[in-house]
Amino acid sequence: MRDASGDPRRRLVIGAADMIRRRGLNATSVRELAKHAHAPLGSTYHYFPGGKQQLATEAVRFSGDVVARTVAAKLADGPLIGLRAFLAMWREVLRSTDFRAGCPVLAVSIEEPDDGDTEALAAAAEVFGSWESLLASSLRDAGAGDDDADRVATLIVAAVEGTIAICRAKRSIEPLDRVERQLELAVTAVTSGGSPERT
Repeated sequence: MRDASGDPRRRLVIGAADMIRRRGLNATSVRELAKHAHAPLGSTYHYFPGGKQQLATEAVRFSGDVVARTVAAKLADGPLIGLRAFLAMWREVLRSTDFRAGCPVLAVSIEEPDDGDTEALAAAAEVFGSWESLLASSLRDAGAGDDDADRVATLIVAAVEGTIAICRAKRSIEPLDRVERQLELAVTAVTSGGSPERT
């Protein structure tokens, strides 16, 4: 995650997303986030008076928006193309960071906030919901019934997010490749039918 805009606030958000996806939320301090983003500590509190939770919340939303835009552009060509884009994006994240980074939304969602503030956790729930809605809408457009679309969309998000963690632990893309084939079958089963041919 890089930013060439020169906007210091945006740079802090992107830096926070990158650090959280590598180390998790509770293992990351505001001081470390500022250092990682090459920003003065004072400017961090200037832009984010709510501290780490506010910064983490915005980092989660930023990450969610990046994924949503990437996937939405491909879903216009159908749910299988969108699914493959979703998986390809995470493959690139894993490979480009030598399996040191995963999904910041997942990282925030599995940690109990160390200060009792659940704002970032609520943002993670919203992001997962938005990804599911995007996928479900595409599945419906491709002929899936409402219930099937919702179930398969949740399956996709849950399977991919969980598999990212497995890939990091195993330092291998193979689990994601296995899951991709099964998710393609699930998508095909609830849409037009037939074999999920590669395009």
